Amino acid sequence: MSAGELLERSLAYSLGSVAGTKAVSLGRATPCAEWNLEELLGHLDDSLDALYEGLTGGRIGLLRHADRVCGFRTRACAVLGAWAAGPPDDVLVGERPLDVRVMAAVGAVEITVHGWDVARACGRQWPIPEGLAAELLSVAQCVVGEEDRGVRFAEPVAVPSRARPETRLLAFLGRRH
Repeated sequence: MSAGELLERSLAYSLGSVAGTKAVSLGRATPCAEWNLEELLGHLDDSLDALYEGLTGGRIGLLRHADRVCGFRTRACAVLGAWAAGPPDDVLVGERPLDVRVMAAVGAVEITVHGWDVARACGRQWPIPEGLAAELLSVAQCVVGEEDRGVRFAEPVAVPSRARPETRLLAFLGRRH
């Protein structure tokens, strides 16, 4: 699966997750212990801003929406449009070049897993599609190192090696399914 397809599928999944937030309090706890639902949606917003900036070399330039769900949808569409327009080969992270496909794949992990977190915070079962979860697990295993544990990610949760890809992905990133 190409990085663009992975990004598109992760955004589609997360848009479905975010759709359930209207009926719940934004102060609800999430699987991300440090963030409530509103803060998690803000983090997703920031992630989409960073992806857009990497894909276009500029800022997204849209007004912040008081409605986090509307803002997420707007930014998701902008990111997909920037990818479709033809992103650069490399983006700069600080002074270091990063292949845009790597940026998109890492962004897909972030967007999908936090989309799962949003659905859980809303009390919804919203399984990550098996093929998407398998692809994202491969990406996560390549980019999440021990130095990221306790900083960006919790310690992995033990699960059987034969568990579904979604369960293994979430466990690798420190979530209990």
